[in-house]
Amino acid sequence: MAEPTRQEQAQRESTKQPLETKGKTIQYVLWLQKQGYAETTILGRAKLIKQLTSRGGDLNDPETVKETIAKAESWSQGRKELAVECYSNYLVFAGGTWDPPRYKRVERIPFIPTENELDQLIAGCGQKTGTFLQLLKETGARSGEAWKLQWTDIDPNNNTISIEPEKHSNPRLCKVSRRLIERLTELPNKSINVFGGTQLRTTARTFEATRKRISYKTKNPRLLKITFHTFRHWKATMEYHKTKDILHVMRLLGHKNIKNTLIYTQLVDFNDEDYVSKVAWTIDEACKLVESGFQHVCDFENARIFRKPK
Repeated sequence: MAEPTRQEQAQRESTKQPLETKGKTIQYVLWLQKQGYAETTILGRAKLIKQLTSRGGDLNDPETVKETIAKAESWSQGRKELAVECYSNYLVFAGGTWDPPRYKRVERIPFIPTENELDQLIAGCGQKTGTFLQLLKETGARSGEAWKLQWTDIDPNNNTISIEPEKHSNPRLCKVSRRLIERLTELPNKSINVFGGTQLRTTARTFEATRKRISYKTKNPRLLKITFHTFRHWKATMEYHKTKDILHVMRLLGHKNIKNTLIYTQLVDFNDEDYVSKVAWTIDEACKLVESGFQHVCDFENARIFRKPK
């Protein structure tokens, strides 16, 4: 009879010590909080640690973790790379070391849903979660940035919202709809944070359950691919489509490196046929058109011709 692998041994041990593993995960989360990690980062790493242990990895035995990651056929190279990074970070907390495997993510174009699909999810959620999703849709903010929104960041007179950055991004001021301002101010004001009183991971679980229900009801599996971050991808794509101004999209997202923004120039082919055309005779006129979202098409005699979608 073949000897059990280290992963199989770990799976057997995990059934004996579920409370110990859960306790270590909680301690790790508390350590991440003390280290000042963003809540979205904490949420993602706690989820990965849970997945590693549920798949048979023993947090005390790096070799079983390595084997678990290698055998996760449903995980992309990027997911495996994140798992290695997460467990390496866990070992910093636990005081352990390992020889980490090497995985390199394959860059993929983000999934961009239709606006109707986003609106279906927003409408299907409760007041708090639905308002949070609408905020993500209109500002393109990261979920962690949106979750930290304070009442003083909302300017109801000018319909603007100040976004405090995370991940070394830039702060920005976003113009939003009057309806979003009204939805935000209708939420209970019980702390300095608009979405205070619960944790982001709780709202994430609520959203995932609602997403699954709506996907089943509408028979649309595409909805299952929509995450909080998908709203950011959608907003950036729509803004580039509307303005053809990559610097505008860069400022909207708070990116410091334009390389992170350039992907949104190739996400969706809208096949527009209707354009507004303008002619510039001077450099000043050309600059104003570019600032207004017009794209240079060609030169004709002494004029420069620009256009942008209607």
